Amino acid sequence: MAAKRAERLVNLVIALLSTRQYVTAARIRATVPGYEADDGSERADEAFKRMFERDKAELREMGVPLETGRTSAFDTEDGYRIARADYELPEIRLTGEEAAAVGLALRLWESAQLAGAAHSALVKLKAAGIDVDSSRAIPLQPRLDAGEPAFEPCYAAARDRRRLEFGYQRPDEDTPSRRRVQPWGVVAWHGRWYLVGLDLDRGAERVFRLSRVVGTPKATGPAGAFEPPAGLDLAEVVAGQVSGEEQLVVVRARPGTAIGLRRHATPLGGGEDGDDRLQLRTTEPGRLADQLAAYGSDVLVEAPAELRDAVIARLTRLAAMGEPA
Repeated sequence: MAAKRAERLVNLVIALLSTRQYVTAARIRATVPGYEADDGSERADEAFKRMFERDKAELREMGVPLETGRTSAFDTEDGYRIARADYELPEIRLTGEEAAAVGLALRLWESAQLAGAAHSALVKLKAAGIDVDSSRAIPLQPRLDAGEPAFEPCYAAARDRRRLEFGYQRPDEDTPSRRRVQPWGVVAWHGRWYLVGLDLDRGAERVFRLSRVVGTPKATGPAGAFEPPAGLDLAEVVAGQVSGEEQLVVVRARPGTAIGLRRHATPLGGGEDGDDRLQLRTTEPGRLADQLAAYGSDVLVEAPAELRDAVIARLTRLAAMGEPA
């Protein structure tokens, strides 16, 4: 399924889940991003009708309980809604590994352009007079992952299959180099975001860590200019190219704390003091020490000793900065 069509279907589902009323096709057209705008022409009307009929059929094929009806006896045309009781799954219990995967997917959703479009659809429905129950709405926040400012343009270029240009600062280089890439996709691996694609100047498959991208990447050329290799596994490509000796780290975290850390950790069970024991993997112990220090007394490093000493050193410096002169 094309990315734009998938976005439109997601927006449609969110809009119809968020109201108890039946929403007419005209209001759906005006409020859900992705449909042909109403410019008064017969061509635009026909294009919307065909697109909407395909979308309804696809949702029903996927098992979405799309209902047709009228909110009151005074309505002159049928509308559509999705009964949340029929749509929702029963209670789901996740293992620690599964919960970490869901957390990672949430980061992608929060960073992607999907969130902004879906949130916009809900706002438009409210403005159109549709009774949108905020407590029933899916809590989307249209925000960019502040830790990776290059995420959004890289994701958009990979989605639209457009060539990408950006500056890239490698640790072994004094100045950033200019890269021209066919972006195949963006993937998270061991707590980092990476861009995978074809380096046009080197004529080879390459992996780029987004935190090393300098400035704002620029998409050039037409959309649909290339296709990624068939059967491409982005995570496998990253795992095969990212260098650095991986280090295992064991920490203890107080229950209910360090939620962000847990997303990338493997649970090891509870400790004797009631804390949760977590295992982390890193190729950059210095950066991990900075992250762990930010949790203060909620997190304690068990091993290795070198990383524990590094965290203590950082906390000691912070404490000294806070002391009166």
